[in-house]
Amino acid sequence: MTKNIWMAAVLAAITAIVQTGCSSYGQPEKIKEDTLQLPVVTLRAKDTVLQTAYVADIQAVKNIEIRARVKGFLEAIYVDEGKPVRKGQLLFKISDEEYKVALSKARAALTNAIANARSTELEMDRVKLLVDRNVVAASELEVAKSRLAAGQAGIEEERASVKNAENHLFYTAVRAPFDGILDRIPLKAGSLIDEGTLLSSLSDISSMYAYFSRPENEYLQYERTRKVATGEGNEEVRLVLADGSSYPYPGKIETVEGEIEQNTGSIDFRARFPNPRQLLRHGASGKLFLSAKADSVLLVPQKSVFDIQDKSYVYVLDKDNKLHMRSFVPLTRFAHYYIVKEGLHADDRILYEGTQRVKDGMMIQPRTITL
Repeated sequence: MTKNIWMAAVLAAITAIVQTGCSSYGQPEKIKEDTLQLPVVTLRAKDTVLQTAYVADIQAVKNIEIRARVKGFLEAIYVDEGKPVRKGQLLFKISDEEYKVALSKARAALTNAIANARSTELEMDRVKLLVDRNVVAASELEVAKSRLAAGQAGIEEERASVKNAENHLFYTAVRAPFDGILDRIPLKAGSLIDEGTLLSSLSDISSMYAYFSRPENEYLQYERTRKVATGEGNEEVRLVLADGSSYPYPGKIETVEGEIEQNTGSIDFRARFPNPRQLLRHGASGKLFLSAKADSVLLVPQKSVFDIQDKSYVYVLDKDNKLHMRSFVPLTRFAHYYIVKEGLHADDRILYEGTQRVKDGMMIQPRTITL
């Protein structure tokens, strides 16, 4: 009986030892299988070129409305919509018969005024002789001189009337004030038009303006750095059109407006682009891209960042490969990266992607990748 009890005790001890051994060797395998293997990147300071996009309002260097300066019937239209025209080219003709008549009347009135003034001058000479002979009083000469002055003033008035009539007749022929592209013509030949009626618009698109707004802090930075060799701003800009294509000709910033918009805290810039193919048109839209060199900056992939209550976070790995949430302040964002302003440092290891699968304090198996 005692022997059986002893054998049972020995078997129990052996079983316990075997179970303990299995437990001590098997547990690490289980931990290894349950630990996530995730990609990790090491932050390095790099030199890069930043590109910032701005919405652009594209306008012709010159764009005017062509309006009638006299009333009448639109007698003829010599051009078509959307066609190029040359400076001085005849565009529209307004009926001019009544203006020719008015000019003839004005010229006749001028001739009459000149004749009357000449008659008054002769009369004054006659009165002067009579005064010299003491035939009439000296006051008669003063009256004659006054009449002559009135006659000469009448001449000037009639000359002004002639000039006005000539102008009205000249305005019946509407010509292009500069080279450009004609816009829509809303009226047809035969339409009755009044003074100030819109006939069309004309755009000089040999080169184009692109207006865009920049925040005040970017404006201040631009002003500090723009005076280089030439002493003037010559920052080059690139234009992307509404269909996503790149405009083949670079532009340059020409000027900055004089006031900062109080509601938005921004200020308008103007860039000029050449337009040799006349691809750009007045009123077009697009995006302007400005490039700026950034030295020794930390780039954090967008995939690594998650936001909580308007703050940006990443998971940083410690030496034991445990994850720790850390907030950082981005300077700006471009492409698929954030540029770090503060909160992260070179050689920090951060989780590249998979932030939704982990939590603070969790251990992972890092798989180092290079971007």
